[in-house]
Amino acid sequence: MAKTILVVDDSGTMVLSLKNNLEIAGFSVLTAGDGVKGLERLKDGPKPDLIITDINMPNMGGIEFIGKARATPGFRFTPILVLTTESQQARRDEAKRAGATGWMVKPVGGADLLKIVRQVLPGA
Repeated sequence: MAKTILVVDDSGTMVLSLKNNLEIAGFSVLTAGDGVKGLERLKDGPKPDLIITDINMPNMGGIEFIGKARATPGFRFTPILVLTTESQQARRDEAKRAGATGWMVKPVGGADLLKIVRQVLPGA
C-alpha cells in the first residue's frame, strides 16, 4: 500500500512539483495551502505517514503548524520535513524545537527529495 505524504505549502508551483515527483515514485499525496488547512487535513484524514511543510505561509506558518501538528493526537511521532528557502540556523533550531524531523532548502531536486523522504519514512 502506498505511503501517504501531506504537502503544506502556499506556492501552487511548489505543490505541483512535489506532488508530481512523489506520485511518480509511488506515494499518495495530500495537499494544503497553509498551516490552517494542513491541520484540517490532519483532523479529517486520511492520516499521512509523512508531512512536508514550508515555513513562510499566510494564516499559519510552518513553525506554528509543526507545533500544533505535534500536539494533535496521533501525530506525535509522524516525521515532519521542512522545505523552505530559509537557511538560517536560528530558524532551523526553532523548527526543531517545534518538532521538525528534518530541514531541506529549496530548490530540492526530485532525486534528492526522494532520497531524504526514504530516509525518514521507513519502508517507503
